[in-house]
Amino acid sequence: MEVRKVERISKALSDPSRILILQQLREKEDCLYCHEISDFIDLTQPSISHHVKQLADADLILTEKEGRNVKYKLNKLVLNEYVQFLNTLQV
Repeated sequence: MEVRKVERISKALSDPSRILILQQLREKEDCLYCHEISDFIDLTQPSISHHVKQLADADLILTEKEGRNVKYKLNKLVLNEYVQFLNTLQV
């Protein structure tokens, strides 16, 4: 995994709200819609959009338009690559 990608993912994971979004995606296993995120995070819609964009820019989540709605899925491939990279740093 490229160092720049590791840096982008690490920055995206540096916020507790983003980690909570990823945890909810993991529990849901299928997908989350934007309105569902506001059900478990007490943030304004612009703040939620900002956090989701950070996760998407880091390739941690995949976005898919479904009519007027957007659904989000956990990008398991990238997340697993990141974890594998971190394991290489283990002493």
